Amino acid sequence: MKNSLKIDPYGFREYDARWLYEKNINLLGIENLGKGLGTQIIKHTKKNNPRVTVGHDYRSYSEEIKENLKKGLISTGCFVEDLGLSLSPMVYFAQFNLNSDAIAMVTASHNENGWTGVKMGIKKGLTHAQEEMKELKDITLNEKFTKGKGSEKKIKDFQKIYKDNLILKNKINKKIKAVVACGNGTAGIFAPDVLRGIGCEVIELDCKLDWTFPKYNPNPEDMKMLHAISKAVKDNNADIGFGFDGDGDRCGVIDNDGNEIFSDKIGLLIARDLSNTYSNSKFVVDVKSTGLFSTDEILLKNKCETIYWKTGHSYIKRKVNNEKALAGFEKSGHFFFNPPLGYGYDDGINSAIQVCKLLNNTEKKMSEQIKELQKTYQTPTMSPYCKDEEKYEVIIDITKKIEETKKNKTKIDNQEITNVLTVNGVRFSFEDGSWGLIRASSNVPSLVVVIESPTSDKRIKKIFEFIDNLLKSTGKIGEYDQKI
Repeated sequence: MKNSLKIDPYGFREYDARWLYEKNINLLGIENLGKGLGTQIIKHTKKNNPRVTVGHDYRSYSEEIKENLKKGLISTGCFVEDLGLSLSPMVYFAQFNLNSDAIAMVTASHNENGWTGVKMGIKKGLTHAQEEMKELKDITLNEKFTKGKGSEKKIKDFQKIYKDNLILKNKINKKIKAVVACGNGTAGIFAPDVLRGIGCEVIELDCKLDWTFPKYNPNPEDMKMLHAISKAVKDNNADIGFGFDGDGDRCGVIDNDGNEIFSDKIGLLIARDLSNTYSNSKFVVDVKSTGLFSTDEILLKNKCETIYWKTGHSYIKRKVNNEKALAGFEKSGHFFFNPPLGYGYDDGINSAIQVCKLLNNTEKKMSEQIKELQKTYQTPTMSPYCKDEEKYEVIIDITKKIEETKKNKTKIDNQEITNVLTVNGVRFSFEDGSWGLIRASSNVPSLVVVIESPTSDKRIKKIFEFIDNLLKSTGKIGEYDQKI
């Protein structure tokens, strides 16, 4: 039996656990993950029978994975409370609503079919970060398991409780016509109901659950998905378009003209709007986000502070929590709202609600609000392949080369590098406010490249050439998922 156990150590990532099923993990491996997590929960809660809320997304194999995860949790003494088919934020919400001790959500989010994973957390509103993942990996791989007598029960009709919580406190009085796109992922049975419930006229796009994802992965950073939403917005003369990822914790936005608005710009609009009511607030954004947060006139006038932090939902969530920030915004579409706006965790539907409130509070269309921001040219998030075991070394190597470029005052498109930020990968800025970022992806074998310039499209292409040449020189980079 022991020999058939399969669990690849690389599946324990910075803040998520993700594997290709059954290539890198099998059901015995999942059961051991449950034993490891149960042991960890018992250690941190100091309870023999902690209550653990679990859920799963709508992939063909997610339920059997959840069953084996539960088996592991129960063997350590955990009392499992199973919500059934869920979004990640529904499971996060349940920890507050049911006052449980920990959560485990079976999902690979927006990864392609074949991937599986678990998002987990002990402290309310937070998910595992690096330290917890390291501890979990050690317990699981070395089989340092606690033994106990657990149990399980099914929690009925929790979907309604979650939806009602979002609807009842967020009614709007303006008739907003919204395209709601779910890429046939789990959000399809949640997002349309909630947005209709708050008062929107909803046009559904690919909201029927289909685990084969026949058109594209439910991923609001995927250009195919964004183009489909854009077309639907224009065809229906809609006010706004929303795209949700596979487990519903992220939201992408298309304006009334059918243009994609990168999530950091949406975050900036929301922050500006909130700063009028909540002056002296703190906002946390990730290193992939626009440089405009630190120079925005409205935020400065309202004495708000913006902190640039590590990319990754667990990192931003924790930073928002530790800094007692009002909100956090991540370029990939994870938004975090602390009380009174939310519970601190990322919920794509709540993010869409905040955008609807933005439209509800003004006569201006979304395209007009975006035009009020200083124009910048941004690339989409580009991910060149790089092996998990090599990606962090590559970043160290690239960082040295960028620091040398700055030291030598070497110009890129007639601009010198003025600042190098290494809080997460390397973000380097130029005299005119342009910047480039290269970091290791936290959950797949790839790097992440993002560039922004307030000057021109030509400049971002020149910065990309510089980055691309640096990456090629390492000899450790494969194909990009998308390129400018």
